[in-house]
Amino acid sequence: MKKIGILHAQLSRIIASMGHEDLLVIGDAGLPVPPGVETVDLALKEGVPGFLETVEAVLQELKVQEAVIDVEQEQVSPQMYERFTAMWPKDIPVRAVPHQELQEMAKRAKAVVRTGEFTPYSNIILLAGVLF
Repeated sequence: MKKIGILHAQLSRIIASMGHEDLLVIGDAGLPVPPGVETVDLALKEGVPGFLETVEAVLQELKVQEAVIDVEQEQVSPQMYERFTAMWPKDIPVRAVPHQELQEMAKRAKAVVRTGEFTPYSNIILLAGVLF
């Protein structure tokens, strides 16, 4: 049995298989998954697991060079935006795009991770970096 890190076998496998510039989406419970993109459904019930705790767990295992969030999050869900910006590593650039553009980008993702988050626009695309 794995002792540390992400214990979810499917998510652990996906992270281990990520290459430089591959995309991984972590989304709220309502984010649609594009056809043909693998889904990792972590949602158990409302709020479990949460968006931020899922992002934090993935950041411990995946080298990220850039992230993309919904521009709407700051206006529609200001408390989530404040919590996100407070926890986000300062050395990883993050840019905000309209939700429709984020959904278009998600079509190229290796996988979409569905959380139990019910806060609107709690979505992020992580662009995998390289360790060297």
